[in-house]
Amino acid sequence: MFAIIKSNQFVKFLPENTPFKLDDVQYPANWLNLSTPEEKARLGIVDVVYGQRADDKYYWVSEDAPVVDGGVVKINYTNTPKDLFESQSNAVNATNAAAYSLLAPTDYIDIRNLRDPEYKIDWMLWREQIRNKAQTYVAAITACTTIEELAALPAVQWPNNPDYVAPAEQLPVA
Repeated sequence: MFAIIKSNQFVKFLPENTPFKLDDVQYPANWLNLSTPEEKARLGIVDVVYGQRADDKYYWVSEDAPVVDGGVVKINYTNTPKDLFESQSNAVNATNAAAYSLLAPTDYIDIRNLRDPEYKIDWMLWREQIRNKAQTYVAAITACTTIEELAALPAVQWPNNPDYVAPAEQLPVA
């Protein structure tokens, strides 16, 4: 994204691949992509640089007004932490829902295994891994004492089911 500045003040945004009019001159949609940095600078067109935007799951995020700084337009965000208890509850619910969606299609295996303990043992072990992973992640969520800790938790890496076949590496086309 680009912006127009005049007298070191923000004027307006210029989205790429969009025609625009400046000083009674109509510019085509591809002008920003084809022009040189010098051509843009002559017209007062500068880059837009975005600050760090926090995750909407854990923060109320609002965009600050554009500011001209060092020849670029900067857009920063105000990130206000959400309620820790509510965010933890949402994260626990999402983790449990993900585990349930992985396990539900194979619930019959647990039932069948009651009669035949050797039935699909690899699937039984996988199901146990899913339950353990969910339990461990829920414990990590509830151990967080700040929103920053909760937001920093890595995404759950669920184990692949026993029928999973890794995609073959793509060979380069000659």
